[in-house]
Amino acid sequence: MNILALDMATKTGWAYGVKGLTHLSSYDKGSGVENFRKRTGESQGMIFLRFRTWLNNFLVENPIDLIVYEQSHQRGRAATEMGNGLLAVLKMEAETQGMDFSSVHSATIKKFATGRGNAGKDMVIAAFRGRLGREPIDDNEADAYWLLQYAIKEYC
Repeated sequence: MNILALDMATKTGWAYGVKGLTHLSSYDKGSGVENFRKRTGESQGMIFLRFRTWLNNFLVENPIDLIVYEQSHQRGRAATEMGNGLLAVLKMEAETQGMDFSSVHSATIKKFATGRGNAGKDMVIAAFRGRLGREPIDDNEADAYWLLQYAIKEYC
């Protein structure tokens, strides 16, 4: 099963991996961060268009069976609008291409990564560093990586 994990925001963390159906090992195909921040003179809608273009390109270039994403929280008007807009684009593209999608609460990801559902970003990053032996680009990549690992364990 091919899984794309997304921590969606203006800086979206992503991780892509595969779970073999005949064995318990998992392996990562890659991870990173995409920046969709609003540029000078742009409307906010351009963020969603750039996200859609990036997502479409990723889905065309990589076989995906499931998209998992960190469930967004109501954090204030601008952040909530951003999260809802990105989620709408994700669901539209997944439906268009016949892909399954599922959300995972952030506390579930934190508990999986660190053993504590209320872990701070520093703990999630430390767990990433300990597992991979390198620094993540930022907390968005670390969150997406742990979301992928959780999805491989739970959905495969």
